[in-house]
Amino acid sequence: MHPYIIEISRIEELQILKDSQELENIFTKAKSAIVNGEIVELVRKMRTASVQKYDEISTLEELAHYKKNVFKYI
Repeated sequence: MHPYIIEISRIEELQILKDSQELENIFTKAKSAIVNGEIVELVRKMRTASVQKYDEISTLEELAHYKKNVFKYI
């Protein structure tokens, strides 16, 4: 199984654009991944094109908490 990857910079961009529909799509996919036994990795792409792992979400409760934090800025 492969983790579902969420790019933090993409989340930040969608927050600025107030694109709640696209954010909902991302969280729906993340929820599906967790329900299917996969993990969700939060990553940040660096300017050097490398990817740095920021955090990992493995439960629906953790995902709900992260989602709540994301949506409070919209």
